[in-house]
Amino acid sequence: MPTKLVILDRDGVINFDSAQFIKSPAEWKPIPDSLEAIARLNQSGYKVVVATNQSGVGRGLLDMDTLNSIHEKMHKTLFAVGGRIDAIFYCPHTADADCACRKPKPGMFKRISETMNINLSGVPAIGDSLRDLQASATVGCVPMLVRTGKGEKTLAEGNLPEGTLEFANLSAAVDYILAVKKK
Repeated sequence: MPTKLVILDRDGVINFDSAQFIKSPAEWKPIPDSLEAIARLNQSGYKVVVATNQSGVGRGLLDMDTLNSIHEKMHKTLFAVGGRIDAIFYCPHTADADCACRKPKPGMFKRISETMNINLSGVPAIGDSLRDLQASATVGCVPMLVRTGKGEKTLAEGNLPEGTLEFANLSAAVDYILAVKKK
């Protein structure tokens, strides 16, 4: 039986996004029902990993200790509702660093595939920006757009990868994933 995996972007999917970046644990606030949605995935046997661009690190807006503290808050808050994130993959580089890991490039997704020893073909990948969808589609994931975070703007701008599915929020996307897998 193949590994059941879902890949999530962080800001705008799990927690509220900010044009000024999430720079402290106090600024990290979950979107209603997002943590419960992750817990439902876990309870249905899914591994959940996060793939997130965190250029605030490269810009000097926060350091690695602070990023780790933000993720620790996310883990603890999620654990309190019966959920967990199995791994967090992030790109700390700025857009002009020309790294292979910053979405829309697929490097982070390739690292997930290698680290977890899984073919990502058909794996749901949920994001709120075009670059999330592009990176996931490149490696064969099923791109899923949520209208939270930058999602409404992304939808309005169009040009989504072929086969992109669209949902109101993470909870609705998880409802879909769990319904499809039952069939």
